[in-house]
Amino acid sequence: MSYTALYRKWRPTTFDEVKGQDPIVQTLKNQISTGRVGHAYLFCGTRGTGKTSIAKIFARAVNCEQPRDGSPCNECAACRAILAGSSMNVVEIDAASNNGVDSIREIREQVQYPPTEGHYRVYIIDEVHMLSTGAFNALLKTLEEPPSYVIFILATTEVHKIPITVLSRCQRYDFKRIPLETLTDRLRELTESEKIPAEERALGYIARAADGSMRDALSLLDQCAAFHYNTKLTYDNVLEVLGAVDVGVFSELLRAILDEETIACIRKLEDMVVQGRELGQFVNDFIWYLRNLLILKTAAGAEDMLEMSEEHLGRLREEAERIDAETLMRYIRIFSELSNQLRYASQKRVLIEMALIRMTKPQMEPNLDSILQRVSELEERLKHVETGVTTSRISGVDASFAGRDVAAHAMGGNAARESAAKPQDANGSRGDGAAEAPPQVQIPRAQLEDLNLIRKDWGHIVRELGGPIRPAFRDTVVEPGGDSCLCIVFFSRESYDIGSRPTVLGMLEAYMKEHYGKELYFKVRLRNDGERLDTIYVSEEDVRAAVHMDITIEDS
Repeated sequence: MSYTALYRKWRPTTFDEVKGQDPIVQTLKNQISTGRVGHAYLFCGTRGTGKTSIAKIFARAVNCEQPRDGSPCNECAACRAILAGSSMNVVEIDAASNNGVDSIREIREQVQYPPTEGHYRVYIIDEVHMLSTGAFNALLKTLEEPPSYVIFILATTEVHKIPITVLSRCQRYDFKRIPLETLTDRLRELTESEKIPAEERALGYIARAADGSMRDALSLLDQCAAFHYNTKLTYDNVLEVLGAVDVGVFSELLRAILDEETIACIRKLEDMVVQGRELGQFVNDFIWYLRNLLILKTAAGAEDMLEMSEEHLGRLREEAERIDAETLMRYIRIFSELSNQLRYASQKRVLIEMALIRMTKPQMEPNLDSILQRVSELEERLKHVETGVTTSRISGVDASFAGRDVAAHAMGGNAARESAAKPQDANGSRGDGAAEAPPQVQIPRAQLEDLNLIRKDWGHIVRELGGPIRPAFRDTVVEPGGDSCLCIVFFSRESYDIGSRPTVLGMLEAYMKEHYGKELYFKVRLRNDGERLDTIYVSEEDVRAAVHMDITIEDS
């Protein structure tokens, strides 16, 4: 006796055996019980979710001599004939191989004759989206006004290819992907019935690999059980058969990426190649791992959404503390692009190695994602650098040092520190000889207070706003712009183009109002070549009060 594949052996024969499509099943059962059966149905959804199985159950139920709560009895003559495939009342057509006009014309000729037994003639057209345009046109009239004893059930995985004229003539039912828990429960039932010993963790991985398809889940179980026949099916066995990678490897790989250990990442990939792991599956699984990490980091109560052990969750929490959401999304984008490239690539390993290098070396990429990651890394390093408040006395040669400290504080970041520490150029800055004092400008006290307040918090403001503001505003100087107005000076044309956008300035102004309670306005300009940006601003009142005495400005 030949062996029957599990997905065929355990195909549902009644509505109660269908898993994961309860709303559709209940609706069809109610129609049969009340006699409100339609003439045309469209079953659409991903593969392996029960479209054809439910169509066959429905065909038996409408012809059953003694239906039970809307389901076929599978015992009467009509049910047995349909199950055996010998009934003339149920016709299954594969539209992939019978997609021409002639096939539909044959159906139109057949529907003229009522069934010799039973109540309905049921036509199940699978993969109906494969029909040609002419075949669809030939089917339209019959779909709209069929004989009372004819039912059409159209099944498709690509509903967007169905003409709207056909859609409007059918009752549409969208089949959902079967939940992971439902798949796992079904696999457990079958392994117990088939006397296949299996670990719960192994069944869980098979269910996740099936991606919502019951047929795929049963096929994968069949494959794994055949390879490890007469032994307990373990998690490691499943990984070996499917060419998959243990989740612990993903954790080790991510930590190596975060530590920028390029060689360690490539060696881990080499280990997977030597073990014969399927690289396309590895990329998809790593994307899923990063997705779980992103959900855990950004969503409240994410632990309930992630179906994993407490040990695994604890490891994810540790990694979530080490990485920010923007970097995670960059990693997901890199590997998502890689997944598409691998479909047609002959050198998959090389492409994966390139992706790992991009992730560990963000400075090699000029795009915004990598720049944001580099800025984040710099900020993290700067947290460990002690900074103090510079107090300078504006008198004699001390004035030049005060000017450089003020300018350095206003600029912020590494470029500002270098500007304050290095000898300045010939445009009024320090050289090998004596330093030239920076210019002093008197402004009203209110403007000076606004200027000092924003300069003091400028780095924090830029980090808080994030997005395109962080990289574009990294090397900038804030200077007075008038009453309730500040001017932002940009060092590069690229940053200026971003910072001059009205939406960006609007974000700044809204932030000022929300966090400082001030109606401040911003304007922008591009730094001129050779322009000095070490001007010292003092209030007119302080200058008048400090005549004949030193003036002290604290850059706090």
